[in-house]
Amino acid sequence: MIALLGFEILRPMDLAWLAMALVVLLLGRVAFARTQAEVLLMVDPQRAHVFFGGRSVLTGRIRLYCAALALLFGSLALSGPVRGFTLREVQRQGVDLVFCLDSSKSMLVEDMGLSRLDEAKRQIKSVFPSLVGDRVALISFSGEARRIAPLTRDLRTLGWFLDGVDPGDHALGGTDLAAALTDALDFFDGRTGAHEAIVLITDGEDHGARGLEVAAEAARLGIAVHVLGVGTRAGGKIPLPNGGWVRGPDGKEVVSRLAPETLEDLAHITGGTYVGVEGAVLGLERLYREGISTLDGQVYDQGMERIPHDRFQWPLVLAILCMGASMLLSERRPAETEVNG
Repeated sequence: MIALLGFEILRPMDLAWLAMALVVLLLGRVAFARTQAEVLLMVDPQRAHVFFGGRSVLTGRIRLYCAALALLFGSLALSGPVRGFTLREVQRQGVDLVFCLDSSKSMLVEDMGLSRLDEAKRQIKSVFPSLVGDRVALISFSGEARRIAPLTRDLRTLGWFLDGVDPGDHALGGTDLAAALTDALDFFDGRTGAHEAIVLITDGEDHGARGLEVAAEAARLGIAVHVLGVGTRAGGKIPLPNGGWVRGPDGKEVVSRLAPETLEDLAHITGGTYVGVEGAVLGLERLYREGISTLDGQVYDQGMERIPHDRFQWPLVLAILCMGASMLLSERRPAETEVNG
């Protein structure tokens, strides 16, 4: 913000449009000079008024100046001038939210038009506009849990980390829900659960078989675990990086299916909400609306906020008046009518 003639400018970069007014003025002056020179080449200077007497050069110049001023005042209005302000008491609140994203190989199954992992990332980004003011952490897990981002309000950076989550980041395969939930609970050490929540995003294949046990611990602490089930009941085969499909010990191709029963039980134990992506356009938005937005946010910022008074209307009115004058003025003089007596 910069000061200009007693006003503060919210968007000083837009003042660059002021140069357009100067360009229009200079080009107009050059055009007038060139027109006058061409007229003098065609007729005797002393008789020019006979051929071009119906045109007012002065009015033409006034129209040019009005057009340039309209651009000038319009640019000033666009730059956001403010003058004076009001102090308003503000209080910002937010919740602490941990996303536990399953990045095991089964999340590469493309039974939803794209891979389950890509769908999960899309779902997480869909709620970013609703998370303004909330602190969000990200955990990636398969057979082990790995912290990707701590609790932060920087959603742009969080989105960048989210894009980089890949099954190849984990040394252990499989899906251990307990490891993810245990790591998520560590973010809330000593909390009551009044301002905290966990969102588990997975296809439900709990190879560690301890997910319900850790969910009971979360319930004891008062922290709800909301679950987004990604995948379909029909399932799909797990692709290999170099082509082909993952095979089991019996040599048959493995088909990974969504296991919603375990996930529903896990959410129910903690008082959380379960939503399946199958059949829902944006399941995580629904989950956030029904299970997380109802939490009381904790206060993280309060005080007095300075609310500036917009004054863009002043230069905008002047720009409209100048534009109207430029359009209404005519360079042609009214024809003289002779009256015979």
